[in-house]
Amino acid sequence: MDHEQPTVVLPGGDRMPLLGFGTWQATGRAGYDAVLTALDAGYRHVDTATMYGNEEECGRALRDSGLRREDVFVTTKLPPERVGRERATIEESLAALGVDRVDLWLVHWPPADPAQSVPVWREMLAARDAGLARAVGVSNYATAQIDELIQATGERPAVNQIRWSPSLYDRRSHEEHRDRGVVLEGYSPFKSTDLADPVLARIAAAHDVSPAQVVLRWHVDHGIVVIPKSVTPERIRANADIFGFSLTAEELRDIDALGSP
Repeated sequence: MDHEQPTVVLPGGDRMPLLGFGTWQATGRAGYDAVLTALDAGYRHVDTATMYGNEEECGRALRDSGLRREDVFVTTKLPPERVGRERATIEESLAALGVDRVDLWLVHWPPADPAQSVPVWREMLAARDAGLARAVGVSNYATAQIDELIQATGERPAVNQIRWSPSLYDRRSHEEHRDRGVVLEGYSPFKSTDLADPVLARIAAAHDVSPAQVVLRWHVDHGIVVIPKSVTPERIRANADIFGFSLTAEELRDIDALGSP
């Protein structure tokens, strides 16, 4: 697969590949092998998190891949229980990954205490300004929570990573992110998707691809970042093979409708 993949521009000007490799629950040797396979298959974006317990494996696979550090976009996340210890957490993540900085650092979940939300965001911005992350963002945030951060600091999150799939498609949420200049990133694209759905099956047959590939391409054609996760080499490679076709406007609308009430 050609490594020149579609990207989205983040507020700071950096480019984030629309296809990423998710690593939740991929730990130990299986996690290392999965990330190495993904990089060999052409992924240039790896998503991990402190709470995944696999930053070391991700970093080792990145080094062993032979790829240049600047050619792979790396994301990690601050877990809820580390609120108040943001700087120490990102420094530990960088040490585990074996990198000088990450491309994106996210607040994994909104703090349990809403009063901590803005202070945590200020610490994220400070880490970015210190050069520890090229961009910072959030995960699992509602639009109102994002607006609170913007209003308090004048700085919008580069990304909001949320659960997303055709059955969860929410046009209003999609538009709200776009209006605010916040990149929408979806996780668990298959967990709530019926891959046997007749709409997906019909579109997959029209392009001679699988329904799973259609789901991933749907994200990409909408400009939504997607991070499928697998530890199966064949599936890892199939999930990366989505750049030989694109969906028509009508097909996109048909898939969007799967999420309509």
